[in-house]
Amino acid sequence: MDFALSDDQIAIQDAARAFAEGQLAPHSAEWDEKKHFPVDVLRQAAELGFAGIYVQDDVGGTGLSRLDASIIFEALSYGDVPTAAYLTIHNMASWMIDRFGSEDLRQRYLPRLTTMELIASYCLTEPGSGSDAANMRTSARLEGDHYVLNGGKAFISGGGVSDVYVVMARTGGDGAKGVSAFVVEKGTPGLTFGANERKMGWNSQPTAQVNFDDCRVPVSNRIGQEGEGFRFAMMGLDGGRLNIASCSLGGAQFALDTAKAYLETRNQFGRPLKDFQALQFKLADMATELEAARLMVRRAAHALDNRDPQATKLCAMAKRFATDAGFQVANDALQLHGGYGYLQDYPLERIVRDLRVHQILEGTNEIMRVIIAREMFRQ
Repeated sequence: MDFALSDDQIAIQDAARAFAEGQLAPHSAEWDEKKHFPVDVLRQAAELGFAGIYVQDDVGGTGLSRLDASIIFEALSYGDVPTAAYLTIHNMASWMIDRFGSEDLRQRYLPRLTTMELIASYCLTEPGSGSDAANMRTSARLEGDHYVLNGGKAFISGGGVSDVYVVMARTGGDGAKGVSAFVVEKGTPGLTFGANERKMGWNSQPTAQVNFDDCRVPVSNRIGQEGEGFRFAMMGLDGGRLNIASCSLGGAQFALDTAKAYLETRNQFGRPLKDFQALQFKLADMATELEAARLMVRRAAHALDNRDPQATKLCAMAKRFATDAGFQVANDALQLHGGYGYLQDYPLERIVRDLRVHQILEGTNEIMRVIIAREMFRQ
C-alpha cells in the first residue's frame, strides 16, 4: 500500500491549490455575504479541466480518476467550499450523460458542459420523498416522440440558473425500477423554478425548487433505457458522496490551519495559546480526525476507480465519517477562537455554516448508516 501521491497527482493538486488561492479565497466572504454565484470563475475552473474531471476526453473531458477528483475538490474547497461543491454537482451530472447517455446525447451536451458554456444540475430529491428517493412522484409519460414530465424537485443546486437538468422521473411502476433519467434544457415550456431558498450556508450558489408542468422532453434526451434511471442516480451518488466528503476535508483543513495560526499569535495569561497543553491536545485530535477522514476518502476513491464490490459501502463510510469529522473540526476551530470565531469578520463561522449541510446532502449521514448496514448483511 502506497499512500504517496504520484507526480501527476501532485501537479494536479498544485494547480487546484493555486486556483483556490488566487481565484476563490480572496472572494469567498463577499460571495457569501452578497449571495453571488460566480459563474465567470467557474468557467475559469473549467479552463483547467475541472468541469469534466472524469468525463472522456473525446468530448472535452479530462479523463481523470475519482481519486484525482477527490484531490482536486479538497484543494478547491480550501479556497471556497460552496463553489467547489457546485463543481462536484456539475461533474456528477456531466458524468451521468457521458457514462450512460447515447452518443448523440454525449456529443450534443458534453462539449459545452466541459467548458461550462452550459451549467448542469442534478435533480433527484422531491419535496415529499427526501431520503426515500425511490418513492418519487415526478412522472414522465410517453407521448409519441416526447415524454411529458409533471411534478417537482426540491433543494436543487443551480435551480433557475443552470442550463441543463439531469432529472429522474417515473416512467413505470412503483419503486426504483420504474425510474428513468432525462436531460431537460432550461427554456423548455413547462419548466419553471421556485424562489431561491434562504439557507444557513452555501450562500454563493443558488438553490431552488424545479417544477414540471406538462414539460415535453424529446425521447432522444432520455439517458439510457427506461427503468435504468435510479440505478444511474445511485451510481452517480457513490462518486458524489466522495466529492462532498472531499469538500469537507478542504474546508476543515482551512479551519484547522486558521486555528493553529491563531493559537500561535494569541496570548492569554502572559503566554501564547499554543503553550497550553489542553489546547495542544484539542488541535492534535482535530488533525488526527482529519487525517483519518482523508485516508478513508482516498481508500473509497481507489475502490470506486477499481470497481471494487465494496465501493458503495466504502463511499458511504467515507462520506459519513468525513462530513461528520469535517464539521466537528470546523466547529472546534471556531471554539478555539472564542468570541472572535463567532464574528463574521473572521472566516470560521462561514466555514461552519458551509460544512453543516454536507451531513445532509448526497444522502443524509443516517442514510449512510443504512447503506453500510445493508451492505454488511449482504456479505
